[in-house]
Amino acid sequence: MNFLKSLATGLVLTAFAVASPARAEPVKIRAAWIVPAANIASIIFAKKELAPHFGVSYVMEPVRYQGTPPMVTALAVGEIEVGVLNFTSLGLGVLNAGMDDLRIIADEFQDGANGRYSNEYFVRADSGIKTVADLKGKVIAVNSTGAAIDIGVRAMLRKAGLEDKRDYTIVEAPFGAMKAMLLDKKADLISLGAPFSFDKELKEKAVHLFDQKDALGPSELGFWVARDAFLKKNKAAVEDFMEDTLRATRWYLDPKNHDEAVKIAADFSKAPPALFQDWLFTQKDYFRDPNLQPNIESTQKSVDLMRDLGFLKQTIDVKKYVDLSYLEAARARLK
Repeated sequence: MNFLKSLATGLVLTAFAVASPARAEPVKIRAAWIVPAANIASIIFAKKELAPHFGVSYVMEPVRYQGTPPMVTALAVGEIEVGVLNFTSLGLGVLNAGMDDLRIIADEFQDGANGRYSNEYFVRADSGIKTVADLKGKVIAVNSTGAAIDIGVRAMLRKAGLEDKRDYTIVEAPFGAMKAMLLDKKADLISLGAPFSFDKELKEKAVHLFDQKDALGPSELGFWVARDAFLKKNKAAVEDFMEDTLRATRWYLDPKNHDEAVKIAADFSKAPPALFQDWLFTQKDYFRDPNLQPNIESTQKSVDLMRDLGFLKQTIDVKKYVDLSYLEAARARLK
């Protein structure tokens, strides 16, 4: 009897195990960022209660890059699932890397839109450089060749009749090293975005020469991009990810959460809160749409300009590379 009872129990447990398959592992989403806090992916889920799906249907791992062009390579070889690209790197990804399956899935921030902040270009106060034309023969530092801030300076100098290599020299450097390069006279003009451009010593010893909006007009500084096959394979997890992202973004943009958001940014960056207090997620910040809606019309104009300036061999139809269905599903849940 004991044998038969044990056998019966074993059969019941086996049947239960067959009927109850193991829970699927959360989908891994590696998301790229460049500037701490300014790129919200770096801190987006610091408050885990804003991301109820994190660890259930997906896990997100922030990955840092120096600029958007290296993210194109990372997307191509499968090192990241979500890149924060812009009009320059989208064209490079499609035309140069052959990734016709790139899809814009959400906006992050826009440069100079709706009267908001635009990336800045500085020279030393004692440099004698007063106009863009004065940059002839000078050394210009950018974070990454082909990034939006690099295209901005090239476009502005071209308006003054100056061309790379013939009339000036471009060098690459991390944003964090730019101030020292300028003040140590290793570069004559540096390219900076927030928060680096708000540095007190920089403001005392350097002069704002122009900004990115002067060169390009309002433009998409960063939108989230993923490959279509990954999106379709992991539709449910991506929708959960977008829901959590939308919820968290709205929390960061809510003025009543500003002090806590600043503390999160400061803790992550290992920088004093004062570096973020007066601008991050405020009217002084880049434009951030609370619905994460990218400006496709602006992006198309910027891509066309890239072609006209010779930075792309041809233009692309940006609408072809947009899939907001995952974002729309997330919006519907949060109504």
